[in-house]
Amino acid sequence: MHPLFVQYCAYFNGNEDYFECHEVLEEYWKEIAPGDRQHILVGFVQLATGLYHWRRGNMNGALRTLQKAYNCLQNEAQSPFFDMLNRANLLDELQKAIRRIQAKESFQAFQLLIVNKEFAQLVSSYSAKLEPVSNAFLRDKHKLRDRSAIIAERQARLDAKNQAK
Repeated sequence: MHPLFVQYCAYFNGNEDYFECHEVLEEYWKEIAPGDRQHILVGFVQLATGLYHWRRGNMNGALRTLQKAYNCLQNEAQSPFFDMLNRANLLDELQKAIRRIQAKESFQAFQLLIVNKEFAQLVSSYSAKLEPVSNAFLRDKHKLRDRSAIIAERQARLDAKNQAK
């Protein structure tokens, strides 16, 4: 299995860094299925994003995003990613999270149930290298990153669009 999926699972189960889950899996998705919004990796990215929103108290964003994740992951029964993870357990945990959000309950993490022994060892090995982080850091991580490259890229596209007019 691809190292970025190993990292995703390690961040998910290890230190619950859903922001980092999103970052590494979005990179993987762009490698293998850029633009395919129905790809299973999009469902996993949405899963991490929805949990990140829930942790931050953004109940509407969390609910919408986790519902999208559920729909995407539910439609991919034959995916090789589910050779590594227990699909039924994941869908059950997602449904529970959705119900908890609808009931306005506070954030509750859950684990991905890994069913492949070799994959579990890879995830465990990577998880052991993760630095402990505070809940405040995990909750507000998006505010702490350097976004200057993203902002510059957006401005360049806007400038190019304006010049084309």
